[in-house]
Amino acid sequence: MPDLLHELIFSTAAERGERCAVRCGKEVLSYTGLADCVTKIARGFAGAGLGKHARVAVFLPKSIQAVATFFGASLSGAIFVPVNPLLKARQVAHILRDSGAEVLVSTSAYLGGLQDVLARCPDLHTVVTVDGPVDAPGRDGPVNLDWHAFLASGTDPAAADIIDHDPVAIFYTSGSTGNAKGVILTHRNMVAGARSVVTYLDNTEADRILAVLPFSFDYGFSQLTTSFYAGATVVLLNYLLPADVLKAAKRYQITGLAGVPPLWLKLGALEWPAEVVRSLRYLTNSGGALPVPVIRQLQQKLNDTDIYLMYVLTEAFRSTYLPPAELDARPTSIGKAIPGAQILVVRKDGTPCDPDEPGELVHRGALVAAGYWRDPARTSERFRPSPGGMAGLPLAETAVWSGDIVRRDSEGYLYFVGRNDEMIKTSGYRVSPGEVEEALYETRLTGAVCVFGMPDEELGQRIVAVAEPPEDEDGDTEGLLAQCRRLLPPFMMPAQVIWETGLPRNANGKLDRSGIVGRYRAAGSGNNE
Repeated sequence: MPDLLHELIFSTAAERGERCAVRCGKEVLSYTGLADCVTKIARGFAGAGLGKHARVAVFLPKSIQAVATFFGASLSGAIFVPVNPLLKARQVAHILRDSGAEVLVSTSAYLGGLQDVLARCPDLHTVVTVDGPVDAPGRDGPVNLDWHAFLASGTDPAAADIIDHDPVAIFYTSGSTGNAKGVILTHRNMVAGARSVVTYLDNTEADRILAVLPFSFDYGFSQLTTSFYAGATVVLLNYLLPADVLKAAKRYQITGLAGVPPLWLKLGALEWPAEVVRSLRYLTNSGGALPVPVIRQLQQKLNDTDIYLMYVLTEAFRSTYLPPAELDARPTSIGKAIPGAQILVVRKDGTPCDPDEPGELVHRGALVAAGYWRDPARTSERFRPSPGGMAGLPLAETAVWSGDIVRRDSEGYLYFVGRNDEMIKTSGYRVSPGEVEEALYETRLTGAVCVFGMPDEELGQRIVAVAEPPEDEDGDTEGLLAQCRRLLPPFMMPAQVIWETGLPRNANGKLDRSGIVGRYRAAGSGNNE
């Protein structure tokens, strides 16, 4: 059985190398072809001077080059850092600097808006462009290589000497305050996660899995690891319209499809081709609760398709799933622990909750991540000793304290209640209010700002900003949102801007955030003003 991430590809290549591993449009690679490509990229990283645990930022759309780059970094002993293509320069800059990325792999179009950013990334020494010409390097800037030059400059890498506890990836995810934080995942985390998912989804080499979610999203990346663990085929899709998903599912006779609630809401309203209804064996949902009417709509259209509702925790890669047989009886449940994990529901003091008593979800097992990159303070808040640990063990087991409040019914099924922090879950993404507020302040079109999430049937939560207008001026909503579009990706954009003078403050002069949020949530919503 594979122990290291890249071995998912090489083990299948050794046994069934002719099988199709990945396709993207007209490009198709067998497992043997993908293994060869991964090897060449690992040689390219060696030629670029990367050592063990060096960070490689991958800022690419879904493509075979992106997939091979992730696994090539793994083979070389490096750590890959997926960067969401929707991010703007300010978010990309934070990830590059925080991760200490030494190599950036991207496209000429994406790099066009990053020239000022790259000059301020002291660790970055090489930029690889997978398409078209590259600009001549600045005197003090990173070396620029096109894809062919990068591969041609490769050398045999030194033995990486890595084991399953070595880190292989850093996934950046937003918290309740400040910039996104990097979750460190090891080879063991990712291989154990793939094994678990394949077990409960019953994946086989006959599956054809459509990957529509970003690879910077751990749930999206899991479509790769699941496919390769099973020896299946993964089909990559960068889609514009929901109808494009159904067209691809029909064309490639897709058997597995993962999505988030906003996508399922739109797909549920479409007519599904008969070919898709026949081929689609299962679909999965995470990134927020799927409304029951949407579940019923999908069930009506897909009589023979298993629907899996799941709870994904980036800090543990995957946590719970609801068996499809339970969907009719408990459509609002997030299910039970995935194979290989244990989910606890505890009070603040760590003691177990009674049935139906709300408590914090704590995840223990092989999928628990290695903490937050370069952030021991936040790591100590989330990664703590497992409650109720065995007496006599000299070293306490580390578990993930999720910050999510759930309840467990008398039959052991879990139900999501809410969060005990201010993080916003929208469109399947976790968004930091502080990061949105920082962008609003940068426009210089507001005074004090308080950002929070409000319930939304389609998005899960919509982002609301309550802002003081600039001194002696009226609030300019259109101007503010226009500036925000330059600074924020679409999923971080405020859906509402509410202008209010004299926002309440506490005794320390800080905004009374809880008071502001509580007032608007009690009122239900507010209109743009």
